[in-house]
Amino acid sequence: HVQLVESGGGSVQTGGSLRLSCAASDNTVRRRCWGWFRQAPGKEREGVAVIDDDGMITYAHSVRGRFTISRDNTKNTIYLQMNSLQPEDTALYYCAADSRLCVVPQRCSGPYCDGRLVGLWGQGTQVTVS
Repeated sequence: HVQLVESGGGSVQTGGSLRLSCAASDNTVRRRCWGWFRQAPGKEREGVAVIDDDGMITYAHSVRGRFTISRDNTKNTIYLQMNSLQPEDTALYYCAADSRLCVVPQRCSGPYCDGRLVGLWGQGTQVTVS
């Protein structure tokens, strides 16, 4: 049973930076697309950035130019470098892996994005910007 474990969240001031990591418990996720999602209190979960197994990347408009997603298949890990953080970036950040969700989805509701259950989620790491 593959697990995803996020780390790197915390509290920062406006304009600061954080780097999130998401490690998979085995290498089966190498053949999947990975993504970062976030959910703020009272709001739906939203896609932030997705990278496919060929390295193609899409970003949500709200983070483009500030956030960078990357993957290291040798470590079964993906990263999200977040710069110029704003209070509206405050949320619980999740990573996910799925064989078919390879671009930032239009809409998510809980673990479902664009009407389909996303295969694998981490537990989330909190990011607070003040």
